[in-house]
Amino acid sequence: MELPKEIEAYRDKLWRREEVLRITDAADGEALVNDVGFCLGLTDARTPLPSFFIAVCGRRDAYSPKNVQKDPEASSAWLLKDEVMRRGKVYYSKLAKGRATFVARHLIPHFHSIYGIPKDEEKDRLSDPALRILEVLRQEWESSTADLKKDAGIQDRKDLTKALDELQKCMKVVPYEVLYEPKFTYLWTLAEERFPKEISKEVRRNEALVEIARAFLTMCGMTLKGDLSKAIGVSRPDAGAANARLVEEGFAVRVSPGVYRLRSIPWQIQ
Repeated sequence: MELPKEIEAYRDKLWRREEVLRITDAADGEALVNDVGFCLGLTDARTPLPSFFIAVCGRRDAYSPKNVQKDPEASSAWLLKDEVMRRGKVYYSKLAKGRATFVARHLIPHFHSIYGIPKDEEKDRLSDPALRILEVLRQEWESSTADLKKDAGIQDRKDLTKALDELQKCMKVVPYEVLYEPKFTYLWTLAEERFPKEISKEVRRNEALVEIARAFLTMCGMTLKGDLSKAIGVSRPDAGAANARLVEEGFAVRVSPGVYRLRSIPWQIQ
């Protein structure tokens, strides 16, 4: 289903897909995250979600070049991502589908409700390398990638990367700094240390889904079948139930099965 031109125009403004709205510094990036609720880092127009790369380019047809290192827009987006992560005013880590994701602070408890793993379930649900990394960080509070590999006793770099991705997806660990000299490395800490109030706040899963669905619909203006499920990695029945709640509240309008739009948008969808 093709999106109406009014929806595309709505996204142009909110996602900064216009030259005059393109982001150029960390404050712009944080404003983008807070306006849309959550967005990706370096994905391009082939992923139908807002991202820093698209917003740096300031256009709809923003596609990643073959040689990312030499492309000025890709480099700007990468450095901007680093600076926003460093400032810590919004959440950043790999979440659904292992994609680098920024989340506004008010939505952190809701994402944690969906992705988080209670401490008493860690031994049953996390891999051994992930558990060893957690043990190190709970003693040291912060560590570089190389030091984590050594202190956690992980021999293979691939196992370390896999474990760190695992811990990011369940919102246990976040990167908070990146160093390029003397060699490239991330510095890591516990999510509960970086965002203590937000991580400790308890939200019921069904309520969390509704609030994320609300942010997603506000971000997109209109959503098609499976959009919410794909974006945050939940089942279609769960996503459908959340959207149905928004319709009951009068926040959303059900256009057709699986298709929703914001009620506040004044145009008619044909």
